[in-house]
Amino acid sequence: MKNSLAKKAITGFLAATMFCTASVSGFAGVATPELLKANAEEQKVIYSTDFEDQDVSAFDKRGENDTTVLSASTDYATSGEYALCASGRSESWNGPAFRLDDKCEPGTEYYVNAKVRGKYYSQITCSYQYSDSSGDPHYVNLTNGSSGDWLEFKNLKVSFSDDVKDVYVYFEGGTDDIYIDDFSVVEAPVIPIETDIPSLKNVYADYFKVGTATTTMELAPKSTKNLILKHCNSLTLGNELKPDAIIDKDATIESGDFDNPLVNLSSVRTILNFAKANNIPVRGHVLVWHSQTPDWFFKEEFADDGEWVSKETMLKRMENYIKNVFTALKEEYPTVDFYAYDVVNEAWTDQGTPRQPGQQGSSGSEQSAWVKVFGDNSFIDYAFEYARKYAPEGTKLFYNDYNEYMTGKMDAIVEMANRLKEKGLIDGIGMQSHLDVRQGNDAFPSIQMYENALKTYTSLGLDVQITELDATVQSNSESSFEAQAKYYSDLFDLYVKYADKISAVVFWGTKDDTSWRASQYPLFFNGDYTAKPCFYSIVDGIDYVEPPVTEPVTTTTAPVTTTTTPATTPSLEVTVKGDANCDGATDVADVVLAKCYLINGTSYSITEQGKVNADVVGEGNGLEIQDVIAIQKLVLKLIEL
Repeated sequence: MKNSLAKKAITGFLAATMFCTASVSGFAGVATPELLKANAEEQKVIYSTDFEDQDVSAFDKRGENDTTVLSASTDYATSGEYALCASGRSESWNGPAFRLDDKCEPGTEYYVNAKVRGKYYSQITCSYQYSDSSGDPHYVNLTNGSSGDWLEFKNLKVSFSDDVKDVYVYFEGGTDDIYIDDFSVVEAPVIPIETDIPSLKNVYADYFKVGTATTTMELAPKSTKNLILKHCNSLTLGNELKPDAIIDKDATIESGDFDNPLVNLSSVRTILNFAKANNIPVRGHVLVWHSQTPDWFFKEEFADDGEWVSKETMLKRMENYIKNVFTALKEEYPTVDFYAYDVVNEAWTDQGTPRQPGQQGSSGSEQSAWVKVFGDNSFIDYAFEYARKYAPEGTKLFYNDYNEYMTGKMDAIVEMANRLKEKGLIDGIGMQSHLDVRQGNDAFPSIQMYENALKTYTSLGLDVQITELDATVQSNSESSFEAQAKYYSDLFDLYVKYADKISAVVFWGTKDDTSWRASQYPLFFNGDYTAKPCFYSIVDGIDYVEPPVTEPVTTTTAPVTTTTTPATTPSLEVTVKGDANCDGATDVADVVLAKCYLINGTSYSITEQGKVNADVVGEGNGLEIQDVIAIQKLVLKLIEL
């Protein structure tokens, strides 16, 4: 990229400043700075109980087959005498559930807090559940832990859109008794996105699409929608288009035709309706994958304990499934541009061999039911043949994989791609790019290793897309975020270098706290929607045109409560621009104070003079989030006023 030396010099200062900002609050965690959260007791409390009134009626067991018995117990308690006890559990999924959608508003983000206790050998998980428009349930694990003492689950973010129902948080794991105390649900502060920073899709408009992956729950808050609209012109459904989400087992069983797996698109509606309303192109993910494809899909009559079907039967199922997916998408979303689709995902091991035949197992399992039925990876060619036959016109077909820079896997992908290319069946290679910055000098893969893979795939004469980009760091520290910024900068230098053969760069998630690798801070935005040092490291020095910010288009409007600080007293003169605390200088402390005041003006006060100084944008509207952003830029010497 242009001006790379200046860019990398400022990156270190950005990392240092952001780390100091997080540390002032007294909490670690740049990904979700606690200074941007008001304390739970100072927020709008939706529900709170310490069970001292012995009332457990707000909780229920999870369906008719859940054997859980809920009661107020004196066996254990963190404060007072009572806690909720979930006893009589016969299955690991049995446990207490708290319904959200009859107490909370769609499109609003909430924090769930609880103290939980189980046996020392039991892992207790707090999970989230909702039903889509067809009534099919979906599940998300929020957090878990193991301890013979009390665990504290704090500020677990949950939200839901207005097209889902039966939304719960619940506790599961093992079959022993689970105890819950000090449970609360509070409304999270509404934090707008930064509107005056560069838009990634516009910065790279002359090079490639910039996209992200999202899920139904992640997309619910308005700020997340705004973040996507500002920065992305490609959208990937994280889970909702995978086989386990859309194969309609019950309908297929009812039809009696097991060679024709029926599909149901209820799981995709929140995201695809958003893409449709805002004209965002979509990457389809994924048709054929060993993981998140139920084993019964490969069994006689879709029975869990059925016999494995023959190759011939599986070919019929595969073709009809692919046909039914594309037919449903074309019929129900004819105006959505499915510009790319992952046909086959992760079929090769790092050594370049097919996976082992067997049950699905865990997500990272080496076993594949596809190999179990076919005996090898010959199913890949059939999958691309059927996809080419039924895909919407203009949809490019991709093979997608991780560790795509490992020599054995790379050789296997190249051989497969050349074979499929000769048949006219494949359009591109998806490089997932789940990377690890480590300390920078020992990053894996190294930039040289990654470029070798990029050069290899772009030399095939096929399109290349970076499909699931994230780059983890090992610690919440200044040095880690500086190393991450440099690593991302070097990566984007490569993407620009090979841009004539790269059509899209897609991140796997919108912000750190909702990433599947949240504990390692892999993305470009913090949990409070602010840009990280790695964001600034990839936008500096590129000329681009920034059009107006697009507001999200929605079919329904949820009520939004906003608070505007009073305009500053007009008779006061600015003493020092940005000096919110009136100490005669503009520094990190002013950024922290201004942010905290906007979130909770009761606990954090600013003098009238401080408000005048902090109103650096100068639009006469008083202290607003745009002023906070401007103060931070003043501190970083990115702007002068």
